[in-house]
Amino acid sequence: MTRIAYVDGRYRRLDAPAVAAEDRGYQFGDGVYEMVKVIDGIPRDLDRHLARLARSLRELAIPAPTSPAVLQAIAREVIRRNPLRHATLYIQVTRGIAPRAHPFPASARPVLTVAVRRVAFPTAEERARGVAVALAPEIRWQRRDIKSINLLPNLLARQQALERGLREALFVEADGTITEATAANVFLVDARGVLRTHPADRRILGGITRQVVLELAERAGIPVDQRPFTVDELDAARELFLTGTTSLVLPVVRVEGRTIGAGIPGPITRLLGRLYAEHSGLGALAGDYAQVAPEPKS
Repeated sequence: MTRIAYVDGRYRRLDAPAVAAEDRGYQFGDGVYEMVKVIDGIPRDLDRHLARLARSLRELAIPAPTSPAVLQAIAREVIRRNPLRHATLYIQVTRGIAPRAHPFPASARPVLTVAVRRVAFPTAEERARGVAVALAPEIRWQRRDIKSINLLPNLLARQQALERGLREALFVEADGTITEATAANVFLVDARGVLRTHPADRRILGGITRQVVLELAERAGIPVDQRPFTVDELDAARELFLTGTTSLVLPVVRVEGRTIGAGIPGPITRLLGRLYAEHSGLGALAGDYAQVAPEPKS
């Protein structure tokens, strides 16, 4: 199937040349993006994603490329032209095309790109048994609340984790505070049974899945505290999990050799995993969180 993307005013083949040599996104990483889950042809939580996109644009003083209504129409047309049952919708806006110079160009027009890609969610085994992750030093810039296309530190940390056979990496500040993962937010259930996650300040990206999971937790009567936690607190943690557009609710059972809780996904993780799957139109996956799968026989 030929994939079609929307690039700077035109629908075109995704593999056709389209990026100008002097696009500031290409040369400087001067742009922002959003990744939206598409389930059964429906972009989930699209309004929340577009609101965060608008905020990122404002923070970088990039003009909006079009109105929210037009952007939604473009997104739905790209989805229609790429009939995939489950996918991700990628929306990117760069500052535009201009001769290469550090100052913002006065006349550049923002460039909008919208594309759809196949999605790979965590496997049933990962959702049922949990995953192991690495720790990585926090070396990113101080405005992680902006969903910038500058992702090189994330890529390096993730690649190093994958080369060690680990699913993800958690960023750690010099004082031991865990901020987030390379492509997900992090939640911990502490020794008192309180669900904790780093507050959505400038040190993390306020994830859309994170927002939804916090709302689901409050509705379920789970005590929530948006307060940072440290590496040392992992030793007493009952549960740990990641949240993200493609990660869903992903249990973490080991961190750099530390076993989290009993070494299996805990009840709060499994409950929120089920609730989030249902919220996202992925009810068929909810059963993977219903009970912990037994270890395979050796």
